[in-house]
Amino acid sequence: MSSHHANPHALLNAATRSLIDRVHRAGRPPMAAMTPEQAREFYDIGSPMLDLQPAPPVDRVEDITLPARDGFAMPARLYAPQSAKPVPLLLYIHGGGFTVGSLTTHDVLCRQLSRLGHCAVVSLAYRLAPEHRFPQAVHDSWDALNWLHQNGQTFGLDTTRLAVGGDSAGGTLAAVCALLGRDAGLPLRLQLLFYPGTLAKQNTASHHTFADGFMLDKQTVDWFFAHYIDHADRDDWRFAPMNAPDHSGLPPAWIGLAECDPLVDEGVQYADTLRMAGVPVDLEIYKGVIHGFITMGRAIPDALRAHADAGRALKLAFES
Repeated sequence: MSSHHANPHALLNAATRSLIDRVHRAGRPPMAAMTPEQAREFYDIGSPMLDLQPAPPVDRVEDITLPARDGFAMPARLYAPQSAKPVPLLLYIHGGGFTVGSLTTHDVLCRQLSRLGHCAVVSLAYRLAPEHRFPQAVHDSWDALNWLHQNGQTFGLDTTRLAVGGDSAGGTLAAVCALLGRDAGLPLRLQLLFYPGTLAKQNTASHHTFADGFMLDKQTVDWFFAHYIDHADRDDWRFAPMNAPDHSGLPPAWIGLAECDPLVDEGVQYADTLRMAGVPVDLEIYKGVIHGFITMGRAIPDALRAHADAGRALKLAFES
């Protein structure tokens, strides 16, 4: 791995380096210096500025709600192509360290996945920490998947062709949903994981190499997890899917990682763990880019290649 690189900044490609320089010059305060409310607002405003504009058109975009087990109506957004026949569905779970992120921050990505995957996408606004700590996000994600599996046909969806996906913290939640789905006998065609967190402790080489100056800094990761989970719960596999006792029988995985990302090593380790358990894995590592790049399509063109690769994986999984 390039994790032990003497000058890790030399790994960045030109577009990514330029973005990091611009962010640095703008002198924005780190999320860890903000309240969660401020950080959410900041991310909601700032995120679309780095993403594709105008947003790619999708035939059908509908705000809906999905019921959680405690009766809470979870906001969600359905993206779908026009189709006479029921369309397959990806439940998408956004990143943001379990603390920030929204339907807004991942709108462009979900449009892209719907267009390129020839499928419907339901983007879920699960409840965020610190108001809702672990395992609330897990319950919300699983409740949404379960409900869509049982009731998705009311939205014209083909519930026999279902996938789950997410990025970063959302990738963690998607991996956990794949494990829960296997145990509950809920069949999924694919788990689509962009740079997921999979380990209980952030002690891999890449966490050291890319700890500072690559957008997702160590202090931000610590801030997210302090809001989300007690130290005593860190080993729970619903936080660290690598700790699940058994990874066999899981749905095929498409895993997309960023080379210059503190989380890259644990993404590779998870891919290896799944492969050793006999799960088909397609692993892509995008060179010279950082954590979060897939929602920065305007600033980092590599995002478009990742969207295309993920869309192709969805399309193939739903066709098989």
